[in-house]
Amino acid sequence: MSPERIKAIRKSVARSPKEFEARFGIPARTVEGWEQDRRKPDPAARVLLAVIEKDPGAVERALDAA
Repeated sequence: MSPERIKAIRKSVARSPKEFEARFGIPARTVEGWEQDRRKPDPAARVLLAVIEKDPGAVERALDAA
């Protein structure tokens, strides 16, 4: 998953990495590292990002139920 795609996913659901963290629990610094290509998301993170891209509400509902 490219840094550009990760940034596009984040921007589609949150104005900032901090807001993304508040909604989905992924630390802002982690998201920033992915967006700046300093780190690569692991396989589980890529799946989570793909689900957020397709249906962010599903992730929020799952987190609310946890």
